[in-house]
Amino acid sequence: MLIPSLSLPAPAKFPPPSSSPPLRHHQDPNFEPLHRRLITQINVGHLRNAISTLDLMSLRGSHPDLPTYSLLLKSCLRSRNFHLGKLVHARLAQSQLDPDSVILNSLISLYSKSGDFKEARSIFQTMGEKRNLVSWSAMVSCFANNGMSLEAVSTFVDMLEEGFCPNEFCFASVIRACSNSEHVGIGKVVFGSVIKTGYLESDVCVGSSLIDMFAKGGGDLRDAYKVFEKMAETDVVTWSLMITRLAQMGDPRKAVELYVDMLSNGLMPDQFTVSGVVSACTKLGSLALGQQLHSWAVRSRLGLDHCVGCCLVDMYAKCGGGGSMSDSRKVFDRMREHSVMSWTAVMTGYVQSGGGNEEAVKLFVEMISGGHVSPNHFTFASILKACANLSDLRKGEQVHSLAVKLGLASVNCVGNSLISMYARSGQMEDARKAFDVLYEKNLISYNTIVDAYAKHLDTEEAFGLLHEVENTGLGTSAFTFASLLSGAASLCAVDKGEQIHSRIIKSGFESNQSICNALISMYSRCGNIDAAFQVFNEMEDWNVISWTSMITGFAKHGYAARAVGLFNQMLEAGLKPNEITYIAVLSACSHAGLISEGWKHFKEMHQQHGIVPKMEHYACMVDLLGRSGSLVEAIEFINSMPFEADALIWRTFLGACRVHGDIELGKHAAKMIIKQNPHDSAAYSLLSNLYASTGQWEEVANIRKDMKEKALVKEAGSSWIEVKNKMHKFHVGDTSHPKAREIYDELDQLGSKIKKLGYVPDTDFVLHEVEEEQKEYYLFQHSEKLAVAFGLISTSKSKPIRVFKNLRVCGDCHTAIKYISKATGREIVVRDSNRFHQFKDGTCSCNDYW
Repeated sequence: MLIPSLSLPAPAKFPPPSSSPPLRHHQDPNFEPLHRRLITQINVGHLRNAISTLDLMSLRGSHPDLPTYSLLLKSCLRSRNFHLGKLVHARLAQSQLDPDSVILNSLISLYSKSGDFKEARSIFQTMGEKRNLVSWSAMVSCFANNGMSLEAVSTFVDMLEEGFCPNEFCFASVIRACSNSEHVGIGKVVFGSVIKTGYLESDVCVGSSLIDMFAKGGGDLRDAYKVFEKMAETDVVTWSLMITRLAQMGDPRKAVELYVDMLSNGLMPDQFTVSGVVSACTKLGSLALGQQLHSWAVRSRLGLDHCVGCCLVDMYAKCGGGGSMSDSRKVFDRMREHSVMSWTAVMTGYVQSGGGNEEAVKLFVEMISGGHVSPNHFTFASILKACANLSDLRKGEQVHSLAVKLGLASVNCVGNSLISMYARSGQMEDARKAFDVLYEKNLISYNTIVDAYAKHLDTEEAFGLLHEVENTGLGTSAFTFASLLSGAASLCAVDKGEQIHSRIIKSGFESNQSICNALISMYSRCGNIDAAFQVFNEMEDWNVISWTSMITGFAKHGYAARAVGLFNQMLEAGLKPNEITYIAVLSACSHAGLISEGWKHFKEMHQQHGIVPKMEHYACMVDLLGRSGSLVEAIEFINSMPFEADALIWRTFLGACRVHGDIELGKHAAKMIIKQNPHDSAAYSLLSNLYASTGQWEEVANIRKDMKEKALVKEAGSSWIEVKNKMHKFHVGDTSHPKAREIYDELDQLGSKIKKLGYVPDTDFVLHEVEEEQKEYYLFQHSEKLAVAFGLISTSKSKPIRVFKNLRVCGDCHTAIKYISKATGREIVVRDSNRFHQFKDGTCSCNDYW
């Protein structure tokens, strides 16, 4: 810890006391009785009566002497009755007495503590020769207490130049002014002077101020703790401060250890100590230790303290098992009175618990309807999250209106929550308005709006804001880039993703773990599995998300052996898989038909890793069995599940019935889906396709009629491809594209080429009752074929063609694209709703098992 120095002047030479006696008025014979009454009223704390007596004396043409005025002023300061203190000042001015340094110093303190630094400064400036060390210290303290750090430091320097030597109060004040990142450097210079003058080891207030300066101003807990250890004398305040700063600034374990040391040293913790160490328990997630502290607080009669209560509410909310809020609510309900802090703590607890959003809203209504407590910016931030979680835009808008009324809508944390709420409701225009009105935008604000645009697939706006945040000098964070990468992945915009990757490298984030994980996901989802694996291999440190992202990528691309092999490497590296890892592994087994391997991992996830299978894991097993044609085994597995199968399970099974043409089991699956969700259009569509594939056109007509009556719309199939940073989308039979003529000409030529190679159109995939010749014509108008043809005429031969489809790729299109890859020598990657198909030299990575 560097100890800079500061030259100090010699001890101050104080002017001799004035020889002129204080001006007194004794004309009134009742002066002495009134004066005695005034002194008595001051001593017993009846300040209003004292002011009345003062007024009575004034009416009779007499005034008390300066020591009495001084006594009255100090009583007002001690009782923090600043309004009465200002009345005393007014009466003093009327008395025409010439106030001495003691009076003037008290007046500086009075106006300083009441927040009127201008009047305090005015009094100080008019003191002239009456200024003494106390005056300077009071003025430095005034500026420090009113957040005017530069003025406090400047006044301190002026004092040194005037020849005054700072005392402990002055040092404590100027150090307090330097307890911020902007002025901590100056504080370290002052610290050198403190060491020289010996105040560090002799004064508790100076030591405490130094602890706060190093911790809050410099973020340096190590130096703060060195100061604490160096102090010869410490009290409860010092210990509480050190414990609180350790808890707040990332070392909660040390805070708990220090609390134990404090007890060992025989000091009795107060409410602030207990609050600090309970907060440390919250950071550590230690419910058991928090409960012990609660018990100790109750026995020590601190359990009902408001500050302790708020910390306990927060601790039980964050550490309670299974997201339970019962203990937190009990503490809240037992508190004698509530402030905005306690209301906000319990509401935030309900929001973060995962299932208490409705209760949080009820508490918010209760708080504001009582009229005694007004919500602050943290309250609004929390309750807006609850509205977003409930997808209750109407309530959110009402909360927004109240925030505007109270002037808090432009505060960062409120604005960020508003952006998130409106974005999650699809109201991007309102989200943008909430962003634009922010008084001071920080990096979190930019990250929130960029993430919102990325999730709504508006990469142009997201990129525009990225440029803006870089120009503001705020910089960018890992979250900013991760959001942009997520947006690029959602759009399957690999060119955009590569541009973002380039920006990441320029910004120096290329080794950031979370960004590398996002890059793996982006490249995998955009069809470039090799680039994803390259990012994975170049990482310096992997976590479970890194491994899971790569395993998922291999699974979706049909590389089951590589996915399972990587999973085994992960286990050998000592990382514990999570629920999502097992979804990826089971999905890989499903895509490759590895039935025995799938069963092995399904059983081991619980037996070896304690992960209880959820609906998604059961859906993977149903998919595994269904794809292999084991439909009877699949339905027996569904019936043996420990909970009722949801629509996802039955939809997966219905898809398998469609592939294998089992109408009876397909009808049963559709019935189960419709029972759970009568408006699930996918179930009707799958069943209709199943009937169509077996030529049961009457049943197809009945289903379509039923859908029409229920106003259900089948999701239209579409395919899209990115060329030169622009998305080109196609529907079946689409002629709206500017290059439609060239696309269909290319398709005609491709049709001739691939038929010569052995391609035979599979008209079973035309789900309409028309002539065979017409069916073949329809097949060549499928959206994925149009997208592939456009890719062939619009991209260089060296680049793979990447096409994306919202539904399962048609069987005939799958066959045709295999032949197209052979006829053109191009690599074609198609991602459908289930997986990736990599076509090269007439083969597909799925080995026709999909």
